[in-house]
Amino acid sequence: MAYTNLDYLRNITGGDTESMREIILLFIEQVPEFIGKLRKHLIEKNYPELGKEAHKAKSSVMILGMNDLGHDLKSLQLATISGTGEENYEKQVIRFEKECELAVAELQEELLKLK
Repeated sequence: MAYTNLDYLRNITGGDTESMREIILLFIEQVPEFIGKLRKHLIEKNYPELGKEAHKAKSSVMILGMNDLGHDLKSLQLATISGTGEENYEKQVIRFEKECELAVAELQEELLKLK
């Protein structure tokens, strides 16, 4: 199963492989930071910050065609703003972690093709 779809990235970069590489590498670098902050805010029940971090992560995953995950992050963000669905926050963070880890592996393979 593919976790990423690089069509949008190809479109916005005009297919420039160097630009694509930079964006992919930035995402790979950001994932552990996103995961760490999401976990921290979840554990501390700091839901306003959890929502803000979900918003930041959403932009990154959408660029790489991870649209379902992006919509999930948007739902998490909106839920933290409205103070609803707290019972789902952990499940959404775990999904983000799993899908991003699989996406990173997929993107590392893609980087080899972009040389």
